[in-house]
Amino acid sequence: MKTVAYREVEAMTTGWWMLMGVLAAFTSLGLLAAFYMEHNGHWVTGMTNQIVWGLPHVFAVFLIVAASGALNVASISSVFGRTAYKPLAPLSALLAVSLLAGGLTVLLLDLGRPDRLMVAMTKYNFRSIFAWNVILYSGFFGIVVVYMWTMMDRRMKSFSKPAGFAAFAWRLILTTGTGSIFGFLVARTPYDSAVMAPMFIAMSFSFGLAVFILVVFASSEMTNRPLGDALVRRLKNLLGVFIAAVLYFVTVQQLTGLYVAEKRDAVVFLLTNGGVFTILFWLVQIGLGALLPLALLFAPPTAMNRPAIGLAAILVILGGIAQVYVIIIGGQAYPMPLFPGFEATSSFFDGQVNTYVPSGPEAFLGVSGFAVAMLLVAFASTVFRFLPESLADEVVDPHCAAKARK
Repeated sequence: MKTVAYREVEAMTTGWWMLMGVLAAFTSLGLLAAFYMEHNGHWVTGMTNQIVWGLPHVFAVFLIVAASGALNVASISSVFGRTAYKPLAPLSALLAVSLLAGGLTVLLLDLGRPDRLMVAMTKYNFRSIFAWNVILYSGFFGIVVVYMWTMMDRRMKSFSKPAGFAAFAWRLILTTGTGSIFGFLVARTPYDSAVMAPMFIAMSFSFGLAVFILVVFASSEMTNRPLGDALVRRLKNLLGVFIAAVLYFVTVQQLTGLYVAEKRDAVVFLLTNGGVFTILFWLVQIGLGALLPLALLFAPPTAMNRPAIGLAAILVILGGIAQVYVIIIGGQAYPMPLFPGFEATSSFFDGQVNTYVPSGPEAFLGVSGFAVAMLLVAFASTVFRFLPESLADEVVDPHCAAKARK
């Protein structure tokens, strides 16, 4: 591979101002929504005593999970020695910390009392998975920032590989912790499952790479930087593998639930008569978010069509949001078995499916998490040299370019 030159994004152009303005506008809408909910109370949202994690949590968890997966390209480069991915390693690390920052921003502003964050940061109950995640998120920021430093400072190049290994291990631990939030909640029948942790790892690979592909496509197009077919082919094939992995774990999760007697009713509810959750699961998560992207990525007519690959990445993101929605909201909607084996009746929704209708402020706050992440990526790429000047085949993979000439 030839030596790769990096260059900042040119600032103060018309396109740059338009992009920053749009991202800043969505960020401001999220802040206004958070202020509205904090000032009036969470009764203005669709959340209730039964559904305590709403749409903002869906976006926050998606962004946090995608942040781990966005580090895929950097990990493949440093840990597994695939030099073709090396030019994009700094951007991969930048996108990872930006997505995590966006997700945690949404999570913080949805708590109702953001001022009490210091309590969560200074008082730890190590029997709580939530306390573990405070440490995991903070550690991820620190390790990935050091990793970026070793990649971008020539004096630190010798430490790049150890830093890459540390970041790779930490991201797996972080995603395991995020999945374990749900896997450890035994009170909610749809949550309690050991497969949650590995499934969230597979989800992170798929969601993060889909976001990364869109960022690479957009940055190359908006800054007029060459992007060769060799790298595009590698990225889209890798995305297809990760989509299949997520499908595998989802299948294992549902089949296991059907086999276990105490979970069978919850799985049947989701798969057949769960209303909006059933529609989201089959139509959006499985159909639009997995099967259609696989067809677009591997069918000969669209396999190397860049608009089709971009569409597949967008569908994976939409399917991922639907999947997280079904996990978080669907898991709370299904009634809790207070006395297993007995029928309990009272005036407090016992045995009833809980309803939830997201509100506008929740949607604005959730979408603003994406805006915050992309705003950080755009600003950092303007100030620092994260983007390579060229990703043409002769730069990324000279062997493929030579074969193509022959």
